[in-house]
Order: sequence, then structure tokens, then C-alpha cells
Amino acid sequence: MMIPRRDFLAGALTLSLAARASAAVGRAPLPLAQAAKLAWLYGLPMIETAGIRTRTARLGTFNRLYHQTDLVTPANQKVTSPNNDTLYSRGFLDLRQGPVTLTLPASGERYLSLALMDMWTNNFAVLGTRTTGPDGGRFVVAGPSGPAPSGAIRAPSDFVFALGRILVDGPNDLTAARAVQAAIIASGPERPPIDFVTPVARTAPWRDYFASLGALLAENPPPATDAGFFHAVGALGLTARGFDPPTFTADQEQQIAAGVAQAFRTAAEPRGGLYAAQGWVYPQANLGDFGQDYVFRGQIALTGLFGLPLAEAVYTRPVGDHDSGLLHGERYRLTFPPGKMLPVDAFWSLTMYAATPDGQFFLTPNAIDRYAIGDRTPGLKYGADGSLDIWISRRPPGPGCESNWLPAPAQGPYMVSLRAYLPRPDLLNGVYRAPPLLAGF
Repeated sequence: MMIPRRDFLAGALTLSLAARASAAVGRAPLPLAQAAKLAWLYGLPMIETAGIRTRTARLGTFNRLYHQTDLVTPANQKVTSPNNDTLYSRGFLDLRQGPVTLTLPASGERYLSLALMDMWTNNFAVLGTRTTGPDGGRFVVAGPSGPAPSGAIRAPSDFVFALGRILVDGPNDLTAARAVQAAIIASGPERPPIDFVTPVARTAPWRDYFASLGALLAENPPPATDAGFFHAVGALGLTARGFDPPTFTADQEQQIAAGVAQAFRTAAEPRGGLYAAQGWVYPQANLGDFGQDYVFRGQIALTGLFGLPLAEAVYTRPVGDHDSGLLHGERYRLTFPPGKMLPVDAFWSLTMYAATPDGQFFLTPNAIDRYAIGDRTPGLKYGADGSLDIWISRRPPGPGCESNWLPAPAQGPYMVSLRAYLPRPDLLNGVYRAPPLLAGF
């Protein structure tokens, strides 16, 4: 089978635009406003990741994992677009004093992943079900320089964010999932959380933002392949070694402020870095390992921080009302025809989020405490022909439908995310597309 031509062209156009943008970075210095826009987007993943590092440091120490032993609820509003299918484990590795060993338990048929990300949110390794198998093992992670044993995983930065996901197959499975989670261990020189850069917030004034980014760059030297970027933004005074701005005129400062404001709008675009097919938007192929696609990387840092590579999970969302990426209506229906369920080797789910004014997404309270629905939802009802209807609405959908109901917020815009873990080739290459979301029922 072939990829539908319209889908292929849409995806190719998206990647072509990204490629042209990356090529433009290396050719010539950018005007000040454009330089400020690109530099702000370039730095956003580091600012956000460093903020998570600061919050993690308050838990105690680096080089260990902290286990969140309950599923995410609306009370958890620290990281945008969380899932409600897995337990999370997270921690920061500080490799400046030497390697750290990660131990994964045997997980059998239970989905498990431990994603290792550099300070720019690139997944440089994902351990677990797909890559290292169901039997667990021990894995050594070393910094970009210094001694390391044979077979060690080299990290691009001395600081590494480790994010584990462990599938919970319903409320009765929580105890067993916690036992697997507890056996995911980091061991190495436990470092007190000192001598690291504490960033400003992404909403900080531009001069403070770029100064903070400069300090992070000095702490985490960027790859040589970013040299073209620093050449392009040279007028701003941002280099691979830090931020040393020249004296700007009042007009130049206004240009920088305008570029930063435009960058924030670009980061918050619901369709940023995505292309549409059958009413859903799909991410570019470089999700989670962005290369020099600084714009897409910045957009994901705001709207889907720490996303996995597509081989691990495909995340899609509806194009939304009027192509806004958001839903505003009272009722929608998602129907999977017979034999057309999502092709996955692990599991799939549809998660509900309330949209915030700054472009982020969080779980929202509802009367039945259901924040996601999917192939493991207890009591899910299929049609006699094997079809599946999912009802999305602000109010109960009516008798006989509540088993398949995903409640929407009582008011305000919202977004749903369709996740497919361990997607099969048909989903990865575009042969399969999710059925469209239809208004009303």
C-alpha cells in the first residue's frame, strides 16, 4: 500500500518548510527582530527543562529517580499535556562526576519506557519495551566527555532528564504497576543539587530571558552543528558561550521585544509543526529528536514538553473548530469502523485537556473522574460489528452511552489528544489515519 498522496504532500511540505528555515539559519545574519524570535524559540526547551531541574532539585538529590506512584489528576499542573495512562518516574542525572547506572526490571507484557533527554529535550536514548525488551537490564550513561566503560550510552549534555512511563492497566493493576516502577533505579555518585543554573520563567523580560539562556549555554555547551544558528543571531549578542549584548538603541530594543512577542505567539500555535490528515494533525517525523529544527522544538517545549519519538508513540489531536486546534462545542463523536482500530503493539488512549490562555493543556475535573478513554477502559462497549463510538461532551451523553463517554470541561476551550503507543508501520507511514471527529450526536 502507498501513503495517500494528499497526506504525503502535506507532510513533505511541512518538512520542506522546516528544512528551508534551517538552511536560512546558516546563510546570513538575521535582522534583529528575526534574530530575537529565533533565539527565544531556540532557548525555550532549555529554559523549560532547567525549570524542571530546579523543581526536581527540591526533592533532594540528583542521580536518583523519583516515582510518582499515582496517576496524574487535574491537581498536577506542572508539565503540559500529561497522560493518564502511565505512572511517571523522573529524575536528573548529573554526569559531571562520572557515569550513572540505570536498572530496569523485567516488565513482561507491561509497557515500560525510560526516555533519556538532553537539555534541549532531544531523546538520545529510550530504554524499555521497544528497544531493550521485556527482561530489563543495567545500562550505563556517561557524559559527553570523560571516561566511560565500553558500551556506555554517551549523553550530549552533562545534565540528563530521565522520564519513565509504566503502563497501568486499570485501577486494579495499580499495585502491580507500582512494584515494577519501584524497581527502576538510578545509581551513581549522588550529587547534592548545587552548582547549577536556575533559570528565569519564559515570561521574563527579554534581557533577563537571554541572560538566563546564556548562563545555561555556558553550563551546557551546544553541539557544533548549532554554529549556523549563533552566526544568524549574532546581532543579539548571544553566543555558544553566553549572552554579551551590545548597547542597543531604543528602537533596537523595541525590535527585540517585537521579535520575542512574535516568538511566543509562534510557540503557542496549536498547529505548530503539525500537518493535517482526515481532521487530525500529526507531528513531524523529527518529534523528540529535533536536530536543527529550532522552531518546532520550541513549539513542542510549550505545548507538549518531553514528547517521545514517533517510533515510541504517535500523538495526534483534532484540527479543531475553524482549524484552531481547539474544541469549543458541546458534543462530538469519534467512531472507529469495524476493523479500523488504531494499529498498535501496546495501547491507545484519548485524553481530555482544558486549554490555558498561554497555549498549555492540563487535565480538568469532571463528574465521573475520567480523564482519558481507550482500549483498556473498563466497561467500554463495542458495536455488534466491532465498531466503537466514543462520546465527547460537556454533559452526560444519554442512557447507554456513559460507558464510552469522555467528559469535556463545563466551559471554555479544550483539546483531546489521541495517543498510540508502539505504533505499527501503517500508522507510522500514513497508510492508517484516525477517523474524523464529528460534531454533534
